[in-house]
Parts: sequence; C-alpha cells; structure tokens
Amino acid sequence: MRDETGTACRLCGARLPAAGRGRRRVYCSRACQAKAYRHRRESTRSRPARPPRGSAITAARARRRQIAEAVWRIAATRGLHAASMREVATEAGVSVRVVQYHFGGKHALLVEALRLLHADNEQRAQTRITTDLTDPRAVLRGILEEFLPLDEPRRVAWRVLAAYYAYSLVDPELAKVFQQNDRDLERFVATLIERAQHDGSAADPEREAEMLMSCAVGLGSDLLHGRRTTEATHAVLDYHLDRLFVT
Repeated sequence: MRDETGTACRLCGARLPAAGRGRRRVYCSRACQAKAYRHRRESTRSRPARPPRGSAITAARARRRQIAEAVWRIAATRGLHAASMREVATEAGVSVRVVQYHFGGKHALLVEALRLLHADNEQRAQTRITTDLTDPRAVLRGILEEFLPLDEPRRVAWRVLAAYYAYSLVDPELAKVFQQNDRDLERFVATLIERAQHDGSAADPEREAEMLMSCAVGLGSDLLHGRRTTEATHAVLDYHLDRLFVT
C-alpha cells in the first residue's frame, strides 16, 4: 500500500531513504522515475484534443448570431421594449448567463444585434442585386427596392428597424449604428444620378439622392401598412427614375 506520508516511492511504494540536503526524493530509483514519466505522457496523449481556436471562434460567432436573431424576432413581433435579457435568453433557448457572457448587458446586446442586422441586410442585398453595373438606372432601382418589404426577410428587417427607430432618437450610440453607411449610400446614389446628367438631365445629384432615399423609406412604410400596393409602389419609383434617366 502506498505510503501517504511522503516517505515512500510514488510509483512502487518502496520506502525511501532518509532525506538529506536538497529536494526531497519521491521515487526510489531512476527506473521508477522513468516509468512515472511514461505514464504521465501516455495519460496526456489519451486526453481528448482541445478544439482548434478557429472552431471556438466560429462557435462563439454562431452563438452571438443565435442570440441576435432572438432580439430580431422579439422586436419584429412585440417591439424592442420587450427585449429584456431574460426574454431574449428564453427566445434564443439559452440561459441569461450565456447572453451576459457574449454581450455583457442589454444596451451592448441591442447595439450589436443592430450591427448584425445591417450586415445581414447588406449581404442579402448584394446577393439580390445582380444588375449590370453599366446600367445605372437598373442599379439604382435595385438599391431602392431594398428599402421595400417585398419578401419575408425584408418585412422582418423593416419591422425590426422600425422598432429600433424610437430608441435611436434618445440613444446617440444606437443612432450612429442605426444610420450606419447612410451617407455613403446617398453618395453612391448621387453618383448614379450624375451619370444621367450626361443624357440631358439638369437634376442636382445630391438633392435627388436625398429625395429618392427618403421616398423609398416612406414607400416602404406605406407598403408595410398596406396603404399602397406593390404595383403602386413600383409605379412611384419608376416615375422618379424616368424623370432622372431621360431616354
């Protein structure tokens, strides 16, 4: 039986000689020391390997998106005021501690969920807009249609953004994210309109871009509320595009 007092060999249990100066001996011989080393090495090899760091990062991103999508669903159906940490955790199927681990608090969660929504919308738009870039009118029409709730993903995004709008009016940090890339998009729209001037239009590209963007947002709201039909909405867009892009 192994001697737990520390006076026996850790491997075979043989009694050790009295300790002298220096470090206390724990093995009776070099053979026992070598065997113990081999046992430790084999034990280490038999342990399950840790997942690669990249896999851990991917899993964390997937979990953050899962939680953000829960925020979107709550905002789209019940409003952003209902998106408490507990409600978000329940909707996402995780614990409150998991939500806190990934986002810290509610404000950080709302801000990050909005950033992810913007990125998601941009990616979807890039997939949908496949128009030839040499046709500025068609490209501009495709951009403006992204502001319209023409399918379920865009209808959900519209409702979520509408829920965020009221919060952005009283939260400067949230407002910055809410208006993310708005000016860049307006400048790109102005560039497309400027190309139309070579065809005889005397429009001010920047002012027309501001008007078209605001018009598209308003039309999207009307379409979501059922105030206009899809056909009527497209008719309004085409009217303004025909005015700018003279053929």
